[in-house]
Amino acid sequence: MDRDSMAFGVCVSVNGTTKASPWCNEAPLCVGQRSSTLQGITRRERWRAARCLRAAAPLSPSSSPSPKTTNAAATTPVGSNGAPPSRRSDVPGGRAQEAEAAASNRYVQVPPSHIRNFCITAHVDAGKSTLADRLLERTGAVSAREMKAQYLDSLDLERERGITVKLQAARMNYVAQDGQQYVLNLIDTPGHVDFAYEVSRSLQACEGALLLVDATKGVEAQTLANAYLAIENNLEIVPVLNKIDLPAANLDMAAEDVQNVIGLDMSNAVRTSAKMGIGIEETLEAVVRYVPPPDASGAAKPLRALIFDSAYDEYRGVVVFFRVVDGRVCRGDRIRFMANGKEYVVDELGVRSPKPLSVDELGVGEVGYLLASIKTVADARVGDTITMARTPATTPLPGYKEVKPMVFSGVFPANADQYAQLKDALEKLKLNDAALQYESESSPALGFGFRCGFLGLLHLDVVIERLESEYGLQLITTAPSVLYRVHTTKGEVRPIDNPTHLPPLTRIERIEEPYTRIEMVTPAEYVGPLMELAQHRRGEFRDMRYLADHRTVLVYEMPLSEMVSDFFDQLKSRSKGYAGLDYRLADYRTSQLVKLDVAIHGEVVDAMSVICHRDSAQAIGRSLCTRLLDMIPRQQFKVAIQARIGAKVIAAEHLSALRKDVTAKLYGGDVTRKKKLLEKQKRGKKLAAERALSSGIRVPAEAYRAILTAKRDE
Repeated sequence: MDRDSMAFGVCVSVNGTTKASPWCNEAPLCVGQRSSTLQGITRRERWRAARCLRAAAPLSPSSSPSPKTTNAAATTPVGSNGAPPSRRSDVPGGRAQEAEAAASNRYVQVPPSHIRNFCITAHVDAGKSTLADRLLERTGAVSAREMKAQYLDSLDLERERGITVKLQAARMNYVAQDGQQYVLNLIDTPGHVDFAYEVSRSLQACEGALLLVDATKGVEAQTLANAYLAIENNLEIVPVLNKIDLPAANLDMAAEDVQNVIGLDMSNAVRTSAKMGIGIEETLEAVVRYVPPPDASGAAKPLRALIFDSAYDEYRGVVVFFRVVDGRVCRGDRIRFMANGKEYVVDELGVRSPKPLSVDELGVGEVGYLLASIKTVADARVGDTITMARTPATTPLPGYKEVKPMVFSGVFPANADQYAQLKDALEKLKLNDAALQYESESSPALGFGFRCGFLGLLHLDVVIERLESEYGLQLITTAPSVLYRVHTTKGEVRPIDNPTHLPPLTRIERIEEPYTRIEMVTPAEYVGPLMELAQHRRGEFRDMRYLADHRTVLVYEMPLSEMVSDFFDQLKSRSKGYAGLDYRLADYRTSQLVKLDVAIHGEVVDAMSVICHRDSAQAIGRSLCTRLLDMIPRQQFKVAIQARIGAKVIAAEHLSALRKDVTAKLYGGDVTRKKKLLEKQKRGKKLAAERALSSGIRVPAEAYRAILTAKRDE
């Protein structure tokens, strides 16, 4: 190797000691571990390399030359003995580890048998993102300088709340203990029940899953749900016990829980502490050993790639994330989306490592992204199949089940001029969030807006917060509702998700509401309060199971409408934060439901209407009236706030009028003057009240939020 080439290798050997140039901004690399070629290097880079060489001492004659690297698809360089360089080196300062880290952050082409696609799934706060950070750090995908907590969580909201909302993919290069080079494709998944759809999409792009269990808590609600979801997708599950460094960790209890409740063999369980970096090497080895490689039998077949996620880039258009199942895709290929038949040319092809890294081609089992100048957000539908335009596949991949929203709410701009901006924001957010659904609607009180469907209350909060923070919108949301089935007297069945669309009571035969099957995992001492909470919310007891370490699983069937208020908050409050919850839709059942309207000064405000059970209507109406009493501004006249069922008033409050002492300027004298002023004031207030009947009273945005917490005062 010549001196210029050695200088460009950043790090040189001086009398057997590795030395880095002070002019170099990169992490120092050992010559024996990485070399560079001057082919394609610019003049400025040659000049910089020469300065690096002059800053170092002359090379030792005993320095052995490094093998030449190949193109971007080259394999990992080998050492002097023909084996891959050791991950553990005695080089001072840990530079060998830094060298391997920098070398790992590039594209390495391996056969499908050396690819491992896996995800991390667990309950909320079990340490998924922290474990992902340690894996990225250990494999060198992210340098120690760039590493930060929750590295894969790209949204500001995720960092603020400490939760994972979007699935994220990252490619890692790893040299296993058998000396072979492997490529590990990691997909980090959310843990909250509202984002179970994100988890299901992740699982279909993988062959294995790390089931992370908190060693201090054992099996929790979402641990069960995600484990069963992985089993349904025929994934190899590798159990991992996390947080073993905590004093409260009980490894035997956690292992017994997993084995008895889920039925997994715990003999190959990995014990880690993601926070302290314990057991990370064992976790990587378990992925290599137990997660099966992708099926390579379709390498010669026409291209079929599954779209598991997509994102919108304001400058480059739609970014499509996919997993190659059959065939091969190259840069410049003309591809076709099988759902809509539209064709595009691949402008850019790459992988996330975890930063975007451009490549020329991707084969069977690999996970990557592509850019093809896709302008319309609806063209890259999640679950669609990508194939070649000239030699297309005959059948598409199974894709995903159509997601069905469970909670509905009206979203309106506080300023009517922002309607077009809100529509554009929802279109872009829809691409990044496949579970979000929306359609246009109008309200006499709030104007034009959208009726949106969400997977749960947390999903609703996340979407609204993203719309406000990322797009600068000021929004008003109506009370969350669920999808009801209304049977009319004419024999029709009408799905209703908006209370304003409910027919009159005289035309309704019966109303069916969705029921959910919930599982609450709680310590034994909180069983009583949680059973009382479930029964208060019209829950029907179904089962009770006992776990290790004095914990209990309570199974109830409960109306979904009772859960979209504050059920989760009450669950955490009554169990002091120790209980967990998982739920899934069961069926529809007939209930005594009524439409509760709110009238302000005799005018019904349609945006405040709710559908509730007849037994709880009076309590909800009283709570609403009390809250609105403090939020509606006082007028020159008396204002009545009423809760009605049809024409019947079930609760009411009165907002007293503003009082102006018109007689204050008078002095002693004729009393008729005082009477004239009072009579004039009375006529003015009456006229103002009549005008308010036609024009309505201005209701502030805060008043619409009062209905969101109305049930908390029951």
